[in-house]
Amino acid sequence: MMHHYQALLTAMQHNSRLQGWAKVLPEQIQQGLDSQRFGDLSQWLQALESLPNIRSKTVCYTDTVTIGDANECNSTDLTTIKQCLEQLIPWRKGPWQVFGHFIDSEWRSDWKWQRVLPHLAPLNNRTVLDVGCGNGYHCWRMLGSGAKRVIGIDPSPRFVVQFLMLKHFVDAPPIDVLPLPLEDLPNDLKAFDTTFSMGVLYHRRAPMDHLKQLKQTLKSNGQLVLETLVVDGDLGYCLVPPDRYAMMKNVWFLPSCATLESWLYKCGFKHVQLVDVNQTSIEEQRQTDWMPLYSLKDFLHPNDSNLTIEGHPAPKRAIFIANA
Repeated sequence: MMHHYQALLTAMQHNSRLQGWAKVLPEQIQQGLDSQRFGDLSQWLQALESLPNIRSKTVCYTDTVTIGDANECNSTDLTTIKQCLEQLIPWRKGPWQVFGHFIDSEWRSDWKWQRVLPHLAPLNNRTVLDVGCGNGYHCWRMLGSGAKRVIGIDPSPRFVVQFLMLKHFVDAPPIDVLPLPLEDLPNDLKAFDTTFSMGVLYHRRAPMDHLKQLKQTLKSNGQLVLETLVVDGDLGYCLVPPDRYAMMKNVWFLPSCATLESWLYKCGFKHVQLVDVNQTSIEEQRQTDWMPLYSLKDFLHPNDSNLTIEGHPAPKRAIFIANA
C-alpha cells in the first residue's frame, strides 16, 4: 500500500513542520489499512488492484467531480471500472462522474461546498487538512480551488479505498487521504494554512479536545472551517441525546450556535464567525442506487419533518470560520 503514499512522504520530508510526522506515518498507514482489523478490506483492495491501468485525460473539479470520459477507454475497461466501483458501495459523499459512470452518492456534498466556499480565505497555494474527509470529495474541491497540497484523514478504510480508486486514474495530483483519526497527528503540528472539520464534532465525546487538536494543526493565523450539527438555544445550551440521534449511536453534543462560538473562543481561536445555518433536507441527503441503505427520510419523525424519529430537533448544520 505504501506506493500510493510515496509522493506525499517525499513532499513531507521537504517541509520542516511535517518531517517528524513523516517518520511515523508509514506505520500509521499500515495499521489503518490492516486487513486483519477490517474483514472486508481485502475485498476492497482487490477491487482497487483490479482497476485498468489507464490515466484520465479529463479531470474537472466542479460540482460533479469528473475523472475521465467514456470515450477514453474500451467497453471492457468501462465495465470493469463500474464493477470495481460498485464493490465499494455505499458511496456517501459525491457526486462523481468516472469515465461516464455517474456515482449518485447519498450526500449532495456539492451543496455543502457551495455554502462553505464564499467564506473561505483564498485556498491558492495553501496547504490544507480535511479532518474526517470521508472519500475525499471535498479534498478534490479544495484542490480545484487552488490548494497547493491537500491531506485528508479518515479512519474508515472503505472511504480511503474509494478515494484511492478515483486517484488511480489521475496523474500524480497533490492530494491524499490517510486512514487515521485526528488523534494520531503529532501534537502542536502547526503545519496547515487551512483546516476543515466538517461533520465530525458531534461524534466526539470530548468536543473541546477536538477543537484544541484542530487548533494545533494550524499555522499562526491559519483558518479553521468548522461545520457541525447545532440546535436552537441560548448561550450555554447544548443537547446531549440520551440515546440515539436520527438513529445514530455516536452523537454526543449538539450545542447552540452561541455555545459553540463560546467554545471556539475558550479554545483560543479568534475572529470567530458564524457564516451559515442550514437545516438538512431529504434532497441533500437521500437513498440512491449507490447508497441503497436507510437515509435521512427514514430518520425523521413520520408526522413532523422538523423532528428526528426520536423527537429531537431535526438535523441543522452550522458553519463557523475562525483563526488560530
